[in-house]
Parts: sequence; C-alpha cells; structure tokens
Amino acid sequence: MTQNLAIAKTHDISPTASNDLLTVKIGDQLFGIPILQVQDVLGSQTVTPVPLAPPEVAGSLNLRGRIVTAIKVRQRLSLPAAPAGLHEMSIVVEFEEELYSLIFDAVGDVLSLSLQDYEANPSTLDPHFRSVADGIYRLDGQLLVVLDVPKMLRGIGNDSVQ
Repeated sequence: MTQNLAIAKTHDISPTASNDLLTVKIGDQLFGIPILQVQDVLGSQTVTPVPLAPPEVAGSLNLRGRIVTAIKVRQRLSLPAAPAGLHEMSIVVEFEEELYSLIFDAVGDVLSLSLQDYEANPSTLDPHFRSVADGIYRLDGQLLVVLDVPKMLRGIGNDSVQ
C-alpha cells in the first residue's frame, strides 16, 4: 500500500484509485493503517512483561502459537499514558518476519479513500506523528494520519521515534 501512496505522489491518479485504511485512534487523533498490512484485530489481551525491554514494549503475547511483541503506540509517539480503565485494542502487523501488536485506544472502520485526496505530511503536523506518517487525508473536520508501520517499528528501543 505504501507503494500506492508513493506512486500517488509522482503520477496522475485515476479518479477511481483508492487507498483502504483501517482507522485507529489515540485520544482524539485519527490514524490509518493500510489494510493490507493488518494481520489481525485484537481486543484487550494479557501481555507478559519482558524484563529490560524498551519502555514502548508492553511485553509479549501468544497469538495462535506465535509470540507477538506488544508495542504501546502512545509511548512510541511520546504521548501521555492512556486514561485508567480504557479498554485498549490492538492491530497485529508483520514487520521483518516478526509479528507486532500495536496498542491503540480504539479501532474504527475501514475507509476507502481516493488516492487523489492523499497529501504529503504538512510541515505543521506534530513532529512525533510526522516521523511515523506516510501522509494525510483531510476528512470532514478531522485529519487522518496514515501510519508508516515500518518507520514506527524500525527504531524500537530508541528514546524517540526516528
């Protein structure tokens, strides 16, 4: 899907070309993950802490016999901790042949958005978001930030997003 977005940046796009994104939220901010990168959607899971893991690593969980590393996306983006009592949800993605569970406040719908409406990251976008964003869509009164999953996962263990 990221290839589609890269193509959109450099070529004329058919009016019918679309980008399918699973929407997720942290606080009031809406994010989109390319649907082809989503392996699974999980409710609250029991996560086993991993000693000496970086702060954004919540721990690991077992998903149908595979070990999955759980990532606190709020921590990864240098945002405050989730409010107490929030029932977080996870999106499972694969990166470099490993599974990761990205923990968000909520999971929404799949949106099919026109590639013609896709925009590069604006300079006013929060620097933490920009460092993991592939681009944006302007929706009715809301900005949808398209996450670049490899960018988000590449620097796990560093103090800030790369």
